[in-house]
Amino acid sequence: MSRWVLHVDLDQFLAAVEQLRHPELAGRPVIVGGNGDPAARTVVATASYEAREFGVHSGMPMRLAARKCPDAVFLPADNPAYEAASEEVMAVLREFPVVVEVIGWDEAFLQWDGDDPEALAREIQAEVRARTRLSCAVGIGDNTLRAKTATGFAKPGGIHRITAHNWFATLGDRPTEALHGIGVKTARKLAELGIHTVTQLAEASPTTVGERLGPRMGPYYVSLGRGMGRTEMEASPYVPRSRSRETTFPANLEDWGAVLAEVSALSARVAEDVAVEGRDVARVGVKVRYAPFLTRTRSTTLPAPTRDPAVLEAAALEVAGWFRQDRAVRLLGVRAEFVDST
Repeated sequence: MSRWVLHVDLDQFLAAVEQLRHPELAGRPVIVGGNGDPAARTVVATASYEAREFGVHSGMPMRLAARKCPDAVFLPADNPAYEAASEEVMAVLREFPVVVEVIGWDEAFLQWDGDDPEALAREIQAEVRARTRLSCAVGIGDNTLRAKTATGFAKPGGIHRITAHNWFATLGDRPTEALHGIGVKTARKLAELGIHTVTQLAEASPTTVGERLGPRMGPYYVSLGRGMGRTEMEASPYVPRSRSRETTFPANLEDWGAVLAEVSALSARVAEDVAVEGRDVARVGVKVRYAPFLTRTRSTTLPAPTRDPAVLEAAALEVAGWFRQDRAVRLLGVRAEFVDST
């Protein structure tokens, strides 16, 4: 038998949950995000495939999504409903003879030793649909990176396999941005080194890339180009690494006193989430988005782990004081990072 890694990724998860809760929305373009107001300065969390046909995608400003797809149904995010649906799916996965490592609401890695991973994938898809009425794509690989990459070729609702045997045939000529973990900025830095494709990245010297992108990240990016990933899964429940709250203002904040007041309010909401989580916080971060769209983040390590609301608020206000205060602010966020339980 061979060791396989399967990546199960639920299709249009948030939108799919909403369409199940509201059957009248089936087949209609659905956009989930913020408070559901398309005029608000928030972003799309998930768009149904019907909405994606109009060019709407996750992370897009809601106002732009409304212009691209004016007939869409806009809904606010309902996190408790999504968490409940996710738990149902993960319970189904755990009934199979696999090691399940949950990595988010809508995705998990499965470790399995066997001879026919496609057959297992079909069984998983059928059982998930029968028990939860949700659709999923399954990527099959010989490690986590290849399995997750394969899922991109399987969506929506399909099955695809990528291993060492077809990694370069499938990805070799594609741009480095095709790899999970490499974004526009990193791809631009790699291009400055003459590295444009996955194959070129795989053939690059880790030392050379490290000189440009850092001694730790340089070799890591080269390993991505070579398709390297984990083969051993951790059979532990998904545990959030942090809790955060953020808000986009209808009108930009011009007064820094108002900014600090909002930071305090967000800190209080984060502290409530931390209390429910029942875990200590090690770091506190603040995100500031200046008008029109310049985003900066800063964070600080607490003197000692805590869940004391007053300490979290004081830390957030301290970090907020590190930002420049002469520009209008359109978004603020506060994040509490938990103590690493591993």
